[in-house]
Amino acid sequence: MRIKRKIIEIDESLCNGCGQCIISCAEGALQIVDGKAKMLAEKYCDGLGACLGECPTGALRIIERVADDFDEEAVEELLSKRAASQPHPAPPIGGCPSARLQTFAPASPCQSANAPVQLGAATGSALSHWPLQIRLVPPTAPFLKGADLLIAADCVPVAYSDFHRNLLSGKVVMLGCPKFDDVEGAIQKFTEIFAISGIKSITMAIMEVPCCGNMRHIVSQALARSGKAIPAREVVISTRGELLRQGALAL
Repeated sequence: MRIKRKIIEIDESLCNGCGQCIISCAEGALQIVDGKAKMLAEKYCDGLGACLGECPTGALRIIERVADDFDEEAVEELLSKRAASQPHPAPPIGGCPSARLQTFAPASPCQSANAPVQLGAATGSALSHWPLQIRLVPPTAPFLKGADLLIAADCVPVAYSDFHRNLLSGKVVMLGCPKFDDVEGAIQKFTEIFAISGIKSITMAIMEVPCCGNMRHIVSQALARSGKAIPAREVVISTRGELLRQGALAL
């Protein structure tokens, strides 16, 4: 039934596709489509506006217009289907300030040239975003769009002193431990990322230890499931921090 009621309106010209509104929408009414927040259907939106406070650009507002009535049973069915299809969900991004999506603008050549230099200091950080952990980065994160992706075992940045300069520069990074992390959950996460984010290239950086070999399985399985042909290479670091070898990733 269509009635006049309060409902969310999205200004796509202001939306940056950060996905924060999706996390705060308990009814699951919103999703990212082509880099913009969209309403799945009017019946899923209760019009209360819990998503408004999470939008960093003010793209959301509540209006009153004729729309399909809110359907609580339809919402429950939608959420049940999502829960069944995602048995290993990542922790909620919105619940922890340290996991909030952030993108850092790279320093301009002028800023870099005028930055203070300490004796013996290495070059600055090449990190362009936050968070970094595989479990915390949503597939809809805006910094993934069209990115050159670096997937690194989390021991690599500690062992390899040239990590920022030789591996991270110009790339988006996702870190994880292929021994202790949820392997199937990581495969599902990367499958979705490869399918929707337009990743241009993949660099996988692992340690020489046997347990790091799981990362090859994760990446190769995700590529196969996504159906995407993305150039991928492998970098292997020794436990003493040496670059042992690099080359095409064997899929």
